[in-house]
Amino acid sequence: MTQTLERRAAELEIRARGRTLEGYAAVFDQRTRIDDFDEVILRGAFADSLREGDKLALVDHDASKLLARTRNGSLKLAEDTRGLHFEIAALPKTSLADDVLALADAGSLGGASFGFMVKRDAWQGSLRTLEAIDLREISIVNAWPAYPQTTVTARSAALAGRSDLARRISLLELGGR
Repeated sequence: MTQTLERRAAELEIRARGRTLEGYAAVFDQRTRIDDFDEVILRGAFADSLREGDKLALVDHDASKLLARTRNGSLKLAEDTRGLHFEIAALPKTSLADDVLALADAGSLGGASFGFMVKRDAWQGSLRTLEAIDLREISIVNAWPAYPQTTVTARSAALAGRSDLARRISLLELGGR
């Protein structure tokens, strides 16, 4: 059986300015329509993949538009109770990263996305449940979302190093959600 690289996109949520992008590339247990079927990602679907190999953060799934990677620590990925959280701790000082930040600040980006191969899934009628995913990359995209529940946040360096609660309070004070 030939494996196919699949992609899913999600809506962005911008809360503040800065050179850090963070958010959710995937949300667990949310039913989403994909073409002619519905799909749900189970909690833990990324767990094995996160322990293996280098993962990339790209723009529009284009490998020539690299923002960060796990191998050098510039991209952090983790599963939590909500989904697959990502953080690009300090975007590089490149024209590409500057463009992404400008679009994020303007609220013009279309979504966050991830490229993956299915390791294990289950079908029940027209519902596909993703049980294990081989994550290849996450992307900041200009397209429409497949998973509208995911988020991306642009965050300033002033918020780095704070606890999650302290960051959320600071973001609320900055006018974010």
